[in-house]
Amino acid sequence: MQHSRVIAYASRQLKIHERNYPTHDLELAAIVFALKIWRHYLYGEKCKIFTDHKSLQYLFTQHDLNLRQRRWLELLSDYDCTIEYHPGRANVVADALSRKPQGRLNALYASRVSLLAELRSTGVELKLEEQSEAFLANFQVKPILIDRVLAAQLLDEEIQELISLRNEGKKKDLKIRDSDGMLMQENRMYVPNNEELKKEILDEAHCSAYAMHPGGTKMYHTIRPFYYWPGMKREIAEYVSRCIVCQQVKAERKKPFGRLQPLPVPQWKWENITMDFVYKLPRTQNGFDGIWVVVDRLTKSAHFIPVREKYSLNKLAQLFISKIVKYHGVPVNIISDRDPRFTSKFWTAFQEALGTRLLYSTAYHPQTDGQSERTIQTLEDMLRSSVMQFGDSWHDRLDLMEFAYNNSFHSSIGMSPFEALYGKACRTPLCWSEVGERILEGPEIVDETTQNIQVIKSNLKVAQDRQKSLADRHTTDRMYNVGDYVFLKLSPWRGVVRFGKKGKLSPRYIGPYKITERIGEVAYRLELPPELSKVHNVFHVSMLRHYVSDPSHVIPPQPLEINPDLTYDEEPVTILDWKDKTLRNKTVRLVKVLWRNHSAEEATWETEERMRDMYPRLFYGF
Repeated sequence: MQHSRVIAYASRQLKIHERNYPTHDLELAAIVFALKIWRHYLYGEKCKIFTDHKSLQYLFTQHDLNLRQRRWLELLSDYDCTIEYHPGRANVVADALSRKPQGRLNALYASRVSLLAELRSTGVELKLEEQSEAFLANFQVKPILIDRVLAAQLLDEEIQELISLRNEGKKKDLKIRDSDGMLMQENRMYVPNNEELKKEILDEAHCSAYAMHPGGTKMYHTIRPFYYWPGMKREIAEYVSRCIVCQQVKAERKKPFGRLQPLPVPQWKWENITMDFVYKLPRTQNGFDGIWVVVDRLTKSAHFIPVREKYSLNKLAQLFISKIVKYHGVPVNIISDRDPRFTSKFWTAFQEALGTRLLYSTAYHPQTDGQSERTIQTLEDMLRSSVMQFGDSWHDRLDLMEFAYNNSFHSSIGMSPFEALYGKACRTPLCWSEVGERILEGPEIVDETTQNIQVIKSNLKVAQDRQKSLADRHTTDRMYNVGDYVFLKLSPWRGVVRFGKKGKLSPRYIGPYKITERIGEVAYRLELPPELSKVHNVFHVSMLRHYVSDPSHVIPPQPLEINPDLTYDEEPVTILDWKDKTLRNKTVRLVKVLWRNHSAEEATWETEERMRDMYPRLFYGF
């Protein structure tokens, strides 16, 4: 204050360690805080400090001071100031501000606009009393939707004509309400053909906090007892179908889109192969923690190659030469998923040098390489069985698993992979006496091998037709045109597992995005925004959802940082609060965490220990 006039205000929240200060130190800390921030006003000037803490006026004459007080006393000695006692009842302004529940008032003020909007959307009008000085001290509720319907009826020529017909006895199902003269249809308000009014009613029954985006049938039965207009059920269904929130968050209750598209039957053995990796297996003594699965599409024979997840691309290329090319020659093409190893420049250049064509599955549609996925499923079953029955390392019996797989009957080709590959099944201890010598010389071997290939091709074609027929029973066609807009299915992933939080409740779809090209029968190329530049832009039709446009839609910019695999991470921003939770035998420290892209109301309580391990940056300075 200067000349009894306030020239500046200052305040701040207490830091975590300051909350443990005794009252005397807190009052002194306030003085030190004021001297620091207003040093440019006070340094070199004679000033008075007024406080309602009486003991501080004896600070300069006290003898027993703690280290903190001594440090602050040295700072006070730089100023020409005196501390004078000012009773709290006389120190009205400062005392009132210090006791004001600022956090709650700020929250009330921030929610004032949303509260008013919510009250108005429910059909009530908020009026402040002129005599009241409090914002929400006194208000009255007045329905406004009813008044608006009544006012619209008075101005609508069609409604007035219906009233005339009713008065003439030609519309016996219509009534006039005695209280206000409103036209009623079987005790329901007759809504005029006013698009704005009907939209307001539909918004209230669908988008308000008391509706929570119901489906068309539920919404119709909610509105029907109170309102009526011709074609109401149809308009409600159209309204729900255009709701952009419903399009983004609700699952489609339809068969998956996209008919099965079988790959063409290969012409010869090991010319067309598929491959994939299985990682995160228990690490063996040799350091192996994964298996490279390579399968021939014609004979269904496979190789299971033990690998390490940290293998370089150069090492994988060496394994490919020694385990595949060495025994079967260079393949014509390879089908795989979009594993970074397979899409890397090194692997692409390596296969190009061999003359092999690389074919990748569409983004996030592993069914393209279904053969590898199914083989991996069988392999994992054998791994589990081996570990349970024999108990040793999975790597010790991997060669026998490969033999068992290749020597077992395969329904698609009508024989075992070994029989398709070599002309007969391999010997096993199961039937020593039944296995005799077979001597095939010259043309006989060629003829039998050729016959086997023709049988395999025929069996594969029959199997593909059967599988397509079965798969198509559970799918349906969906065709888009270039220029259409679609939503893209999103796969949420949470860095911290928290039940019921925003990560679990995030939208199912993002977009909409424009279709720029049709790829084959069931794939489309999308025009993705820059933040999704790392995502492959060709998607199977099952990953897309038709966007129903509406002029009222305002598409917000994508708020999430999407990973290349269409997942996203939830990142903490800061810690808002701390508390202790007492369990039976111990006390657990909890922190209230504010997450990126979420409001303070969505902050969650997490254990301090876990957050320190995962996000130590949050605790710098604490």
